[in-house]
Amino acid sequence: MSLQSEIMAAMKTAMKEKNQTALAALRAVKAEILLVKTASSSDEELTEEQEIKILSKMVKQRKDSAAIFLEQKREDLAQPELEQAEVISQFLPEALSEEEIEKVVEMTIDKVGAEGMKDMGKVMGIVSKELAGQADGKTISTIVKAKLMT
Repeated sequence: MSLQSEIMAAMKTAMKEKNQTALAALRAVKAEILLVKTASSSDEELTEEQEIKILSKMVKQRKDSAAIFLEQKREDLAQPELEQAEVISQFLPEALSEEEIEKVVEMTIDKVGAEGMKDMGKVMGIVSKELAGQADGKTISTIVKAKLMT
């Protein structure tokens, strides 16, 4: 089942359950997918990598917005953002733990032969591509920095 089919099925369920938060999040995902498809001006389906990239970006946007709202003591605005992020993240692959990310980073450092912070870009590029949708860039960056500094 393609991502669009899954989104449509989830939208129908959200409509039946009258879940406005889920419905808003799913409509935003559908709109973003349509936007990307029309921007590339092709009738082809999006690749799984493109879909994961779109969903990850949307989850990150909502979490960032929620963080800003919480800084401003606006929990009434932060809560819907976090709920929408949760709905969208259901369509992403299972997130990895920090220990699992560390293993991938260590293997990549060994494979590339990285010897310090000058090789961070190489390591980040490979690890980010490998763990797309399973870990956020900030976590990966923190772990890579820690491993390269030791």
